[in-house]
Amino acid sequence: MRKIPYQFIEHTADIGIRIKSFSLAGLFKKAGIAISGLSLQRGNQKYREKHKIIIRQKASNVEELFINWLNELLSVSAVESLAFENIQINRINEYFVDAIAIGSDIRNYKINTEIKAATYHQLKVKKNGLIWQAEVIFDV
Repeated sequence: MRKIPYQFIEHTADIGIRIKSFSLAGLFKKAGIAISGLSLQRGNQKYREKHKIIIRQKASNVEELFINWLNELLSVSAVESLAFENIQINRINEYFVDAIAIGSDIRNYKINTEIKAATYHQLKVKKNGLIWQAEVIFDV
């Protein structure tokens, strides 16, 4: 069994997770992949074609960028009917991210929980020493 790259945060109505990484790129990648892990269960892999989607986001601070990033992934996933399995971060800083999200047809999965959006409620994105950490609540 593969270790999940996040921890659950207790929350009454929604789903909260905590993510840690040695880099900002790793933090964004783990958070993006967590969306599929939280909401989907892998089924048969009947539709094998992989799709690559370019995702670019700008913001005035790292917290806004993080929320924009997650919500853009959710939006593209819904519109394109994709489950993102991998993410390649090409460029990132606290104000900009340029990445490629790699996904497969959503029909390869069973939907367990529908995530509507990443929220600002109790949002934390910070660097402590060498470790980047984020806490985010998803509206379900």
